[in-house]
Amino acid sequence: MASCFPSLSELVSEARRLYGQMFGEEPARVAVCAPGRVNLIGEHTDYNQGLVLPMALPLVTVVVGSEISGQDVTVVTAAFDADEPHRLDFCLSSDGSALSPGLPRWANYVKGVIHHYRASPVPGFRAVIATSVPLGGGLSSSASLEVAFYTFLQQLKPDDGNQVSKALACQQAEHTHADVPCGIMDQFVSVLGKEGHALLIDCRSLEATPVPLTDPGLVILITNSNVRHSLSCSEYPIRRRQCETAASILGKDSLRDATMKDLEEARGRMDDVTYRRARHVIEEIQRTVQAAKSLERGEYKECGKLMVESHNSLRDLYEVSCKELDELVSAAMEVEGVFGSRMTGGGFGGCTVTLLLAEAIGRTIHHIQEKYSGTATFYVTTPAQGAQVLKVVYCNTH
Repeated sequence: MASCFPSLSELVSEARRLYGQMFGEEPARVAVCAPGRVNLIGEHTDYNQGLVLPMALPLVTVVVGSEISGQDVTVVTAAFDADEPHRLDFCLSSDGSALSPGLPRWANYVKGVIHHYRASPVPGFRAVIATSVPLGGGLSSSASLEVAFYTFLQQLKPDDGNQVSKALACQQAEHTHADVPCGIMDQFVSVLGKEGHALLIDCRSLEATPVPLTDPGLVILITNSNVRHSLSCSEYPIRRRQCETAASILGKDSLRDATMKDLEEARGRMDDVTYRRARHVIEEIQRTVQAAKSLERGEYKECGKLMVESHNSLRDLYEVSCKELDELVSAAMEVEGVFGSRMTGGGFGGCTVTLLLAEAIGRTIHHIQEKYSGTATFYVTTPAQGAQVLKVVYCNTH
């Protein structure tokens, strides 16, 4: 059956316990969390100013910590599969030199958020990170960490509270300090996710429309292939450049403004790879709009059909799937009660997302386990809330 993951209270307890062990004092004045996400449809469209349909997950990153006097910072991660060392100490120097990217890699997200934080100066602090979002699983562990840490800083040094600006600052952190030219989707839904709803996000206007997913007979199954990817050293930046090339050939600011008619008329002016990348994006934006309408109307079969079309396009035109993801989608679609399935996230591993009847969960998981050549991990979920302040524990400072 579906794998269990730590509850929110368990993550907070784990982080607070580690805080006490590391610093020898009452653990933490502040506790915050921010979710990972799964994208139902609209893959590789966000950095093309298109539309996406993600939802926030109950898989979260928790940050607990306390402000201290001076400018010293200590950050510790409880994630066992993060790169070593698991503790980082630095000083918030006036020239910003301590915030340059480096090792360990997990700390670059923290440094980037501090660098782009919209209220200064940030005071010294001690913090511990714990997470239930699988690293490298395509469920946006990076955005979850960025948004959680930004939310933590807001408790130490409040900014103006603008939620969209918060998401944009976290996106910039990933660009400058993790060297991943990501779109805005992951950070946006981690900040603004709404329980019981997916969000149809316009990545150009940054407007979001809640799409209800409250039918008790409907659930989302996330299947982790347990094939890890690393977007910064994969094909992700190449795909982005290919899309920019296609938009330039079409005379458009982005592929959001292009139609299939535009693309076909310009086909002779671009190579086959550029054509296929652009075709995926143009058609995927259209699918995303149609899928949101289908969900609103309760037309789950139609939404599922669009999900499968999305996967096939990501496999054949955008070429970011892999054997394991294809196996998982194929197996899921053989089960009665499954409406649709597709890879989700950047690709080259990670997870699939499947829309299905709640009563089909058991047989779907069993069938996938029988068919899949690897060892999969399963999460059954519904949409969760975005970033939250969990608790402030007032205690004596040391």
